[in-house]
Amino acid sequence: MSINENSKTKRPDIGGQAVLEGVMMKAPDHIAVAVRRPNGDIVVKRDAYSSPAKKHKWMGLPFIRGAVNMGLMMQLGMNVLTASGEMSGIMDEEPSRFEKWLAKKLGKGVDKVVMGVAIVLALVLSTGLFVLLPNLPAKALRGAGWSLLSVNLISGLIRIFILIGYLMFCGLIPDMRKTFQYHGAEHKTVYAHEAQVELTPQNAQTYSRLHPRCGTSFLLITFVFSILFFSSMDQVILSLSGYDMASNYLLRISSRLLMLPLVAGISYEILKSLAHADSKFARALRWPGLQLQRLTTKEPTLEMLEVAIASMQSALGDLPQGEKTQEGYALIKKVQTAPAA
Repeated sequence: MSINENSKTKRPDIGGQAVLEGVMMKAPDHIAVAVRRPNGDIVVKRDAYSSPAKKHKWMGLPFIRGAVNMGLMMQLGMNVLTASGEMSGIMDEEPSRFEKWLAKKLGKGVDKVVMGVAIVLALVLSTGLFVLLPNLPAKALRGAGWSLLSVNLISGLIRIFILIGYLMFCGLIPDMRKTFQYHGAEHKTVYAHEAQVELTPQNAQTYSRLHPRCGTSFLLITFVFSILFFSSMDQVILSLSGYDMASNYLLRISSRLLMLPLVAGISYEILKSLAHADSKFARALRWPGLQLQRLTTKEPTLEMLEVAIASMQSALGDLPQGEKTQEGYALIKKVQTAPAA
């Protein structure tokens, strides 16, 4: 239970994401991105947001909304990453000859080409690492006499170990580690908002960087639940038809990909239920996901928390008043401290 939840009106859930040199916050009606530029200034942009469930009620139904949100967050994540790159000035760098040639051939801007290639590579990499590779041993293990439950358990454990290894590797890259710090800043700011305390970097710093609604926890829940789900599904198919799903690699992979939206939808409901429950049982089930977040979040600086707070306040209210950049972003000038006497 959040601090002072009994005495104050409960606030709506706010989601967020670490981006390049900043934080994105998503409120019920607006999405805001705040980024710190190399000179220390913070630039902020805000866009109106309308949940698809407002137009299509069925998209907000339990077990469906999880799959819908997963797709939306993937699309939104790519968009805000591009936006943060433009806001921070990274996209202003002179493109290489190859990038210019590729953009000329495809008839698109360099930034769109690079982002398109990144999306394709990310999809190929994630499918290969988390779907194709973990299922490779299935047929051999079944041939050696392993049960379907054992085969699916091994496949699931391989998937989880790949995830942990991948996140550990990302944490060794300086730029990714900085992004993980902004991820921690996002979580701390969300906690401070939920506790209804004054949003200052000093207040937010006192909260945990591990949050139960984090996408990292969602990934782990999805991986673990998929073991139970596909083990049950494979056993039912074997009992009813006598067909062994582990005997056909392509069919096994296809079934996993086709059922992914359902698995994600159920996992999302589990995540939401655990995040808002406070029983010992719920806390025990939340614990593994929170521990995994130690790999995807790092302790932020006060300056990073300042960026996250600017994003939160803009998503919930108005953009900062005052100066604007040439691009039209709201500008928060870095406070210049007087030199020591």
